[in-house]
Amino acid sequence: MKIVVIQGPNLNMLGHREQNIYGPMKLEQIHEQMGSVAKENNVEIEFFQSNLEGEIVDKIQECLGDADGVIINPAAYSHTSIAIRDAISAVALPTIEVHISNIFRREEFRAKSMTAPVSTGVISGFGPFGYHLALISLLQILGEMEAMKKAEDEQAKTQSN
Repeated sequence: MKIVVIQGPNLNMLGHREQNIYGPMKLEQIHEQMGSVAKENNVEIEFFQSNLEGEIVDKIQECLGDADGVIINPAAYSHTSIAIRDAISAVALPTIEVHISNIFRREEFRAKSMTAPVSTGVISGFGPFGYHLALISLLQILGEMEAMKKAEDEQAKTQSN
């Protein structure tokens, strides 16, 4: 099982930017913690960060056929990017959108996410712990999907006999 974590613009500045909103944790530390949980669950995890919308779209598209699920923090692109929304929709993989801050308690323009309606779920406002919640949620979703596929395969096998 493989999960790809995609980080949007300015997340490479975590630990430096607006610590009163995003906290002191650096992106590398978040990824280290996620990597530990993934390893404990025998899951391959890949991390990607870009400040460029097109690179994020490309990475989402690369997940098709290569990954089982996606965790994405589109950051500011959440509120503006139809291209990222369309890419998430096109690959049709289980996708959890994460926001470190509670986007609904901030500026009015941040309360609308273009990408949330095509995501499987959204986690917002739990700080860096939101990534842990997203990873656990995605593991649960993928486990349920695997169980359903096994049950369908068993049912098809039984019906063919």
